[in-house]
Amino acid sequence: MNRPVMVLTVVGVLFATAAEAHYPVCKCEMIDAVRVTCTGGFSDGSKAPGLVLDVISSDEEVLLKGRLGSDSTLTFPRPDRDFYVLFDVGPGHTVEIDHHLIK
Repeated sequence: MNRPVMVLTVVGVLFATAAEAHYPVCKCEMIDAVRVTCTGGFSDGSKAPGLVLDVISSDEEVLLKGRLGSDSTLTFPRPDRDFYVLFDVGPGHTVEIDHHLIK
């Protein structure tokens, strides 16, 4: 293998490894008796403004189609039925949080 091809191969592998290392993270918590705030981002600490965060009922009805704000958060009224939060950053990169885990 000639040197330029080997260097490009090594650089490509390093970038691919780095890109795969950052996975989505999301935390949701009650901020008072009736409101939930969720914060989304990535495992490297970077924020995720504008990315999709939906609230979905247990029977798969979308209760809220949302996007994270400039501070990577979304606040919404807690639904009065079973639900989960879906943070979707692209195919194969989602986080689901069941309502039982939101305290």
